[in-house]
Amino acid sequence: MKLPRRRFLHLAAGAAALPAVSRIATAQSYPTRPVRIIVGYAPGNTPDILARLIGQWLSERLGQPFIIENRPGAGSNIGIEAVVRAPPDGYTLLLVDSSAAINATLYEKLNYNFIRDIAPVASIVRLAYIMVVHPSFPAKTVPEFIAYAKANPGQIKMASSGTGTGPHLVGELFKMVAGVDMVHVPYRGGAAVRTDLLGGQVQVFFGSTAASNEAIRAGKMRPLAVTTSTRLDGLPDIPTLGDFLPGYEVSAAVGIGAPKNTPAEIIDKLNREINAILAEPKSKTRIGEVGASVLAGSPADFGKLIAEETEKWGKVVQAANIKPE
Repeated sequence: MKLPRRRFLHLAAGAAALPAVSRIATAQSYPTRPVRIIVGYAPGNTPDILARLIGQWLSERLGQPFIIENRPGAGSNIGIEAVVRAPPDGYTLLLVDSSAAINATLYEKLNYNFIRDIAPVASIVRLAYIMVVHPSFPAKTVPEFIAYAKANPGQIKMASSGTGTGPHLVGELFKMVAGVDMVHVPYRGGAAVRTDLLGGQVQVFFGSTAASNEAIRAGKMRPLAVTTSTRLDGLPDIPTLGDFLPGYEVSAAVGIGAPKNTPAEIIDKLNREINAILAEPKSKTRIGEVGASVLAGSPADFGKLIAEETEKWGKVVQAANIKPE
């Protein structure tokens, strides 16, 4: 039977629209089972805490468990690779932090290209770093610290939670901008750093505000400055490094990513839900308690931020000739 031309075109158009209708229906019903959020670190650090918060809030809104799965190792590369290889169906997500931007240059050979293989979903928060010293350290301000470091080159031990981590790169950038020579002492995680800083074995650490707040309040660490461009609401009396080193500004964006080719409708749904969560007063309060500030935006905004951070940290890695352990 020969179909009239108009009838044929109508049927063809309807058939072409079916995949789009199917994708929209899938996104509307998503999620229908538990979702994993992969974190490339051991439990208990700031990215892990943030992942658990956003997972809990998404579970409450979407009616399915968002399970945090810790995959530590290789500077978070193990966790990232697990998500790169996962099916692009929205049921495996990645907690994205500054390590992804750093690793792009730090490691000569990776089994993935982060910008190509991970789709940005949503930014969640911006984390500040804070420069802290042992209370016995002779410098009480950043200018005094720089003067002491220049008078005692190679004598100050700068701790980090590992070679190529955010605290390491923040400290290296400080060394470059301030023109000082300090010895980098890498540890395996922030807990060991804090133990030795409190014991006086190392003198300075550029850690997250969340990790340092308790010791600062107890008078066990002396804060000298925060790394953000403006003072923090929770620490209004602490100056910024930019006050003394014009142009110095560092913060770490944390968000959610997904395997490439994850349906745009699912990414958009997750982005809308996350932004709605971030707009709630209780979420802003809880995020503030972690030492972070809300950073809402579109998937494109987060992708742009990742690209900018990758370029910025790539320059620091190359200039300081940093190699992975």
